Amino acid sequence: MVIVAELVKALGKVDGLRPSAPEPARSWIPWDVDAVAVDVEDDLVCVRVVATRLPLPLVEAGEVLRSVLVGTQWERAVLRIVVTDVDKRAFDHLNGA
Repeated sequence: MVIVAELVKALGKVDGLRPSAPEPARSWIPWDVDAVAVDVEDDLVCVRVVATRLPLPLVEAGEVLRSVLVGTQWERAVLRIVVTDVDKRAFDHLNGA
């Protein structure tokens, strides 16, 4: 689905978040495994992310992802961003490392 690829691409522009996809799968799945982090239904778009820095840039992510939905059948859908994990490097950012 094209919209899933566009959402993953847009998420890549947000510093501090990455798609939540199983790491072991990246080595053997022959397609873009980041796509499993996105679910698109008629009235709900859910994007699962891993935080790579704190504080969480959720407002920015919402704006970037919402811009992808403008003009599509999902323009009015609920956009849900679910943080599934926090990368340990995110805490380094808080300590100034």
